Amino acid sequence: MTAETEADVMVWSGGSDIPVYRDYVVWVPEGRQSKQDLWLALHPSLNSKPQYADAILSGLEILKLNKLDGSLAGSNPELIVVLSSPDQQQSSLRKRAKSKWSSIVAAIIGAVIGALSTLSLSLYLLNSKWKRQEKGPSSSGERKLPIPQASPLPTDICRRFTIFEIKEATKDFDYQNLIGSGGFGKVYKGFIANGSITVAIKRLDYSSNQGTREFKTEIEMLSQLCHVNLVSLIGYCIDEGEMILVYDYMINGTLREHLYETKDDPLPWKQRLEICIGAARGLHYLHTGLPHTIIHRDVKTSNILLDENWIARVSDFGLSRIGLSDNAVSTAVKGTWGYLDPEYARFQQLTAKSDVYSFGVVLFEVLCGRKPLDHKLEHKEKNLANWAQECIQNGTIYLIIDPYLKAKIAQSVSENSWKLQKVVCEIKEVKGPPCRM
Repeated sequence: MTAETEADVMVWSGGSDIPVYRDYVVWVPEGRQSKQDLWLALHPSLNSKPQYADAILSGLEILKLNKLDGSLAGSNPELIVVLSSPDQQQSSLRKRAKSKWSSIVAAIIGAVIGALSTLSLSLYLLNSKWKRQEKGPSSSGERKLPIPQASPLPTDICRRFTIFEIKEATKDFDYQNLIGSGGFGKVYKGFIANGSITVAIKRLDYSSNQGTREFKTEIEMLSQLCHVNLVSLIGYCIDEGEMILVYDYMINGTLREHLYETKDDPLPWKQRLEICIGAARGLHYLHTGLPHTIIHRDVKTSNILLDENWIARVSDFGLSRIGLSDNAVSTAVKGTWGYLDPEYARFQQLTAKSDVYSFGVVLFEVLCGRKPLDHKLEHKEKNLANWAQECIQNGTIYLIIDPYLKAKIAQSVSENSWKLQKVVCEIKEVKGPPCRM
């Protein structure tokens, strides 16, 4: 039972320093043999974007009331509809109060014992629950994922789907609807709203290194972001041990798919520049367009999606972190090798500049049309970032440019490259020296 979805003690009391209290009753059904959980959770609503994660509570009293026969169980009370006048209601309440006074006294006597019993029962159930979770998968062999409980997930900005709706949208995760896979899990093409809306459905894989934390981060981050160059979250599903995310469908896939190992013609230089400019603007919004800096932590070509108009949309916020304006965030290293900022990997100090480094690798990848890490190449050429920087220093960068682009770049470089330079300069200036290109 959720007693209050939105509780405001200031509204309840009418002002500051005025005490206020609420009473809530949980009825235990009659004839129930097994023990019943009693949970109490207090936390702010994420939709209000709270500054603090605590709640206001001066005291808490849990009482378990028994009946006159000593039973600690009781059936739900019958609904009584009063249609009498206010005076008749008051008189009836007085008579009822006198007749029940003896039972109230008995209930108070049993309250102390009942409270101790309730708390002991809660501790026992919590201990049993923890032990069950430590044992891992059930004996049937089916692994159930831990469901987020610490804070409510938003439902007013994005929709919560049932597992039935997800299975219906993907034809029960039909292999023919599979359109990709990543660190979180497999991605399926689906259809909702009676097939009128196409969506991308990302399903957490049991064997994935990601889990509840990344799932919640993705939802919480995308629910507060709104930018043309960021992917849009439609909703999520937490049902039957599944954790699933539902996004707008990007018909042109990822930027990576169009750079190499593609059956179609590679993207022309001008289009590559426009895509990079869009991705840069999305990152710039994350770094400067919100009250708190958001560091993506996994900028790469497979996380840059392309819509029907080939507009770039940065995606996959499961590893994102709230950054600090002046100081680095100390955190465990997360990301993708080849794109990872060496200073962040070495010292575990995360800043917005770590995203800028990763985006620089994306630019090299777009220019050279090759993977950031290719173990088939010679040792010095395996890491694209290191190899490209060495070529720049030696004045031989033209030798590693994508062969498809040779003799074609000059046609549009003067028209578009200055835009990209300007945006990159903007996202590089994070409390640092002026950008020079």
